Amino acid sequence: MPKRVDRHERRTLIADALMRVAARQGLEAVSLRHVATEAGVSPGLVQHYFRTKDEMMAFAMGVVRDRSQARITDAVSRLGEDPPPRQLLRAMITALLPLTEESRADGRVALAFLAYTAVRPEANAGTREETGQLVDFVAGLLPASRRDAAAGVLALMEGLGLYLLGGQYSAERALAALDTHLDSLYGPADGPAGR
Repeated sequence: MPKRVDRHERRTLIADALMRVAARQGLEAVSLRHVATEAGVSPGLVQHYFRTKDEMMAFAMGVVRDRSQARITDAVSRLGEDPPPRQLLRAMITALLPLTEESRADGRVALAFLAYTAVRPEANAGTREETGQLVDFVAGLLPASRRDAAAGVLALMEGLGLYLLGGQYSAERALAALDTHLDSLYGPADGPAGR
């Protein structure tokens, strides 16, 4: 009886290999051959699961999004029932920042993917809608008078992520910058609005 292969599991194995190649050597080094070698499979097998590099890249970004969502869910669940908006926003952003080895690897892949899609808009179809939803969610966590700052909060997160990935900021410095910005939106963390 032939062995059953889990299609999603095999595609994830290939996506993980793509992410390791991209994290080490940059996205320009990603090819079906390099990914196959990294995954320990044949190039034909990679082509069986992904017809194009764009398809492989989109699936890998989906894996990164799933991992990021799992980190957010874990961080938020540790806050308990009905956390204050500031704590919820801080937990979410902290979970997304590249502060661990795993999140740094995912961050490098996400950054490479954004550069890749900057010249291939068709490979980035769903990101605009996701970004709009994220801005709306963040706006809902901000004080009513500051909801227009939601896009700026996300821009701060992205900038801190770049500085962390590039080594310009330590984790401590990035988190201090985040807290200073949250103080400007909510008031000091130890004040009534910050709790």
